[in-house]
Amino acid sequence: MNTIIRLVLLAFVVSAMTGCAVVGVEDGQTGVKIDFGKIQEDAVSTGWHFFIPGITSMEVWNVKLQEIKETAQVPSSEGLISQLDLSILYQIPKEKVTTVRRTIGGSYRTTILEPYIREAIRNVASGYEVKALYSDEGRNKIGKQMLEFLKSKLDPKGIIVTDVLLRDVKLPPAFMESIQQKLKTEQEALQKQFELQKAQKDAEIAVAKAKGVAESNKIIAGSISDNYLRYLWIEGLQSNDKQIIYVPTEANLPIMEAGRGGMGLAKQE
Repeated sequence: MNTIIRLVLLAFVVSAMTGCAVVGVEDGQTGVKIDFGKIQEDAVSTGWHFFIPGITSMEVWNVKLQEIKETAQVPSSEGLISQLDLSILYQIPKEKVTTVRRTIGGSYRTTILEPYIREAIRNVASGYEVKALYSDEGRNKIGKQMLEFLKSKLDPKGIIVTDVLLRDVKLPPAFMESIQQKLKTEQEALQKQFELQKAQKDAEIAVAKAKGVAESNKIIAGSISDNYLRYLWIEGLQSNDKQIIYVPTEANLPIMEAGRGGMGLAKQE
């Protein structure tokens, strides 16, 4: 640490005594050296660099991955206006820095990068229907086509576009209302389908119960015989002290009949 401080102090002392200027180039940066107005072919590497002002100048360039954000109003193929918020990731490699400086200049963002981005938005996104912006598949497709367009325009010029991201999409109010109405209609249809299925299931349960009752009654009816009814009549006589009323029947079977004393069995004589 002390060695670094000594070197920095020495650099400033030498610069002050000789009239030289010093520029530090950090990691992720490179330098463009200009001697007598001529841009040197090779970019300057990281470290401390001395130069004499008026004869030599030094520009520090960022060669890391960078982001440029853009917001645009885009008409769809139906004529509806949507708002797109995009991020474009780009980079100028170290070996391309001097070329970009020589052919485009230091203000390359406003000179070439932003205009091509706007052209990509206008040419690509405006050709789609609004519903394409609503789906993830449509957004990915639009982003991919924009990336291909920008790479074809900017890569040969030394600006490498690595990705196009659609951060946000604001759809037209009319389209959003139609989407909400569609979702509401679908929910209502699902609710009606559920109610229909429930009603069908309730009906099946009721039919099953009715069949069970009918089958039970059938079994009970089949088990009642003359001997069984006579047995019940005798049992009733033994255990019941109420009045017995005899009522004649065509089948010569005892039947239950109400009397003043209560219920009793009757048999034809």
